[in-house]
Amino acid sequence: MDRIPFIIGNWKMYKDASAAVELCDQLRTTIRVVGDREVGVAPSFAVISLVHQHLGRSRIRVGAQNLHPEPEGAFTGEVSAEILVSVGCTFVIIGHSERRQYFHESDQFLGSKLRAALRANLDPVFCVGETLQERESGSTEAVIRQQLDGALGSLTPSQLSRIVVAYEPVWAIGTGKTATPETAQQVHRFIREYICERCGMQSADRLRILYGGSVKPDNVDALMTQPDIDGALVGGASLKAQDFARIVNYQV
Repeated sequence: MDRIPFIIGNWKMYKDASAAVELCDQLRTTIRVVGDREVGVAPSFAVISLVHQHLGRSRIRVGAQNLHPEPEGAFTGEVSAEILVSVGCTFVIIGHSERRQYFHESDQFLGSKLRAALRANLDPVFCVGETLQERESGSTEAVIRQQLDGALGSLTPSQLSRIVVAYEPVWAIGTGKTATPETAQQVHRFIREYICERCGMQSADRLRILYGGSVKPDNVDALMTQPDIDGALVGGASLKAQDFARIVNYQV
């Protein structure tokens, strides 16, 4: 089954209002979005609306880096899925390793965020990945299975069909280290087989699995040749228009 590749730029806590506008203008002129792939950016909450205004006439999707599971309430400092939709978001990143590490988000809590995104018709991009210690101990698959079980366990097959999974080895995020294409492919294949066990081959074939972990212009081509890698979740390289454009326009 053909899966449309999805390339996402995660801006993290970078780009104030003026820098965000400048980057948007550069992206609109440097990215040649073609019909066989999707492109999105996830800016910080404060500039989402501004980014949407500047990218609204392009084919670059706008998303968020996080959300709160409740639709509204007395949750100071939080943002709901419904609010994200109202300012132009069409997808949301959930479970990024930095959220797990710094904000101690559990798999069960992330599951509630997934349900909230689906409720609001946001496409969830759910992140999983292991630390260097976990990889060296040979527990990569056990860790990822636990993350998937904890967050996806209460979802129906129809809900699972709307989710994008991003494999991001924690040891490769912001370190300059990248999993080899073959190493990444092994984990992507494991994730697809996990979905096949739960929901059947058809759902597994539809699932888009992105790779995240120091994706750069000089390694994206090799990564995208792998049969189970369906796109990239890009951090630092997405902050430079030329680098991100090269990643979007990967060649296989």
